[in-house]
Amino acid sequence: MGFSHHTNPCSMLPVLLVICSCFFLCFTAAIHTIEVNQSIRDPETLISKGQKFKFGFFSPVNSSHRYVGVMFNIPVTTAIWVANRDKPLNDSTGTVEISGDGNLVILDGQKQIVWSSNLSSYVANSTAMLFNTGNLVLRDNSNGRTIWESFEHASDSFVEKMKLSTDLRTDEKNILTSWRSPQDPGLGNFTTTVEPLEIPQSFVWKNGYPYWRSGPWNGQIFLGMPYMKSFYKHGMDVVNDHLGSAYLIFTNLNSSILMYYVLKSSGNLEEKLWSDEKGEWLITWSSIVNECDIYGTCGPFASCNAQDEPICSCFPGYEPKNKDEWNAGTWSSGCTRRTPLRCQKKNPVGKEDVFLKLSQVKLPDHVKWLPAPDADCRSQCLSNCSCIAYAYYAGIGCMTWAGSLIDVQKFSDVGPDLYIRVAHKELSYKQYWKAVTAAIVVLAFVSILLCAHFMRKLFLKFRGEADTGCSEDRIAKHNMHGVKLEALPLFKFGTLSNATKKFDTTNKLGQGGFGPVFKGKLPNGQEIAVKRLARSSNQGLEEFMNEVEVISRLQHRNLVRLLGCCVDHEEKMLVYEYMPNGSLDSYLFDSHKQLLLDWQTRIVVIEGICRGLLYLHRDSRLRIIHRDLKASNILLDEELNPKISDFGMARIFCCKEDQANTTRVVGTYGYMPPEYALRGIFSEKSDVYSFGVLLLEILSGRRNTSFYHEDQQLFLIAYAWKLWNEDKIMNLVDPIIYDPRMEPDVVRYANVGLLCVQEAAADRPNTKTVLSMLSSEIVELPRPKQPPFTAIQMSSESECSQMNPNICSVTNFTVRIVEGR
Repeated sequence: MGFSHHTNPCSMLPVLLVICSCFFLCFTAAIHTIEVNQSIRDPETLISKGQKFKFGFFSPVNSSHRYVGVMFNIPVTTAIWVANRDKPLNDSTGTVEISGDGNLVILDGQKQIVWSSNLSSYVANSTAMLFNTGNLVLRDNSNGRTIWESFEHASDSFVEKMKLSTDLRTDEKNILTSWRSPQDPGLGNFTTTVEPLEIPQSFVWKNGYPYWRSGPWNGQIFLGMPYMKSFYKHGMDVVNDHLGSAYLIFTNLNSSILMYYVLKSSGNLEEKLWSDEKGEWLITWSSIVNECDIYGTCGPFASCNAQDEPICSCFPGYEPKNKDEWNAGTWSSGCTRRTPLRCQKKNPVGKEDVFLKLSQVKLPDHVKWLPAPDADCRSQCLSNCSCIAYAYYAGIGCMTWAGSLIDVQKFSDVGPDLYIRVAHKELSYKQYWKAVTAAIVVLAFVSILLCAHFMRKLFLKFRGEADTGCSEDRIAKHNMHGVKLEALPLFKFGTLSNATKKFDTTNKLGQGGFGPVFKGKLPNGQEIAVKRLARSSNQGLEEFMNEVEVISRLQHRNLVRLLGCCVDHEEKMLVYEYMPNGSLDSYLFDSHKQLLLDWQTRIVVIEGICRGLLYLHRDSRLRIIHRDLKASNILLDEELNPKISDFGMARIFCCKEDQANTTRVVGTYGYMPPEYALRGIFSEKSDVYSFGVLLLEILSGRRNTSFYHEDQQLFLIAYAWKLWNEDKIMNLVDPIIYDPRMEPDVVRYANVGLLCVQEAAADRPNTKTVLSMLSSEIVELPRPKQPPFTAIQMSSESECSQMNPNICSVTNFTVRIVEGR
């Protein structure tokens, strides 16, 4: 900033120096921007507003060179981004300033440019600002637009809100590049990328060759990193548009803990957490723990097991390609097939090829996705001679491989199974008889079960009782949509009855519009939630099968997981994973439980719901409109992470379909946008409207439809709109969490909420834009237009279902418009 000290030769010089020094230190600590004609000089720094990061000069351990970068604001110098990586300053005379053309530049003592942000065009007036995320941003002051940011030019570190990305269409990448050595931040030999393949994977490369691989992404975790539980804890996510673009991002759900990922000069990718108690970084995960973690250690058609000696072994049906090298411990050449496949022979005779299972492994590289259910995955691979292996995993589906199978690792107790194609001859005599014996035992066991079943039926018939089993035949009978139940278990009525203690009221979790939900426990100890549709429920077979169809195909951390179903005569039940904290409304609108939803937790809930919605709208293989997004349909897990539930009203859109309409308007009054409530038109923007209502409810802790302000019958949306126009939006905040320091966040979130509930669907942002607004990726937000229904008085003629007053046909109502200023 061009600071200077002016001294006068007088007797008060020592006192003046102390005062000036204190002023200098306080002033420096408050700086978080660099304006035109300002600079910072070594060792001055910028400090982010939240005091989490600083930007300035530093020297690595055992180095006298000076570098400029973004660092954690802690006692141990930890740089997450370095500007002049390959052009260090040789002394402490460097400065950082905004140049005449708007660039952020580093100058040496001779005023020579060492580094520049290299803007593509001239900017007359720009400002550099350090955000509390660690992102150094350069803005054009004429329009507030971000023209450059450090997050788009990653160094060796990956922090919260940063995106590691690859776009094959534009050939643009944002990747990590290791330091040359612990003392030299220069560009090293290792890089980390996320690859937008059919099934995304992350790689560490050494001089352009694979060095480490994450395994395929299943919507929650990379399958080659099964022990990295922090992926769940820290909200890791991969967004893949299936058109050649993908990015990796994470959210630190515990803002009180400093954590980040760093690619070391050795090629090891590490997760680190800061310990205040020890005053040091703790390594909580490493990509390379043993030799098996290095890409292709055992070569093609071999697996690596760090617990074995030797660590490498050929797949069943394969033998070492070079036996001398293999026996000497050089495994890179791998293995080769011992017996040709039947389909590869000129005259294919003999028995059909078979598949042998490799249990709990890291799946090979070069995976291809096949649109086939679990039952068809094997047969489709078998029918294609080039297919030499397959696997099926929930959240991904059917995976196949052709060519070399490389980088397979055996895990001790977790991981997917891989099925290797071999000639039938490879089933050894011992294996053959083992299979025959097993088959005989299974057949005998099944025969006993069948006999017991028929004896039970005869006994029940004699007593005049009905059978209460749940079978695939019954599912098929009621399956009007031709739903493919991909790996979805079918539960017996008796199993669910026993699990819930015959649906005892003490196990009742709640009462939904379509029937009660009960807590249960399966014989294996797993806790479940059973949604038992009331026989008089408005949700008939169509909605039931629709919910099964939709949710059985989805896998995301912010969507509730369907474990199975049961259809037995008039009984229809869905079995979900149990959410111990129940629904969001039970916390949000309860005066005692509200205390548990502090501001940071509410941010996690809001962003989690938005991520789940984005997955439904854009990132899953289906385009799904939920149509009934509300607080009671958001469930909370042990750590209060949100999961969207209840897909009975959901609709699947075709690829080119943007909106649809219906004569049967279903949903919940207060969450329905006007175009849907009045004309039956719904689209992605319908869910955006519901999300906006939900966002305002989370901010305020009050229901939209049961909120009245003083003597005015203003719904929550109308009240929020009124406060927005009066510049009093902080009055909307739930008093339990009110803190004046929240104002910037509250203004942003309220702005987003009001943008989502604008009257015209075309004016509302899409879900991807909403998430970008919430995460501050979009800095300047447009001003919202007036919402619909800003004041509504339901007339006596309003038609609501007697079965469920939340489902209304809004045919008669009075609208009183509240004009914005």
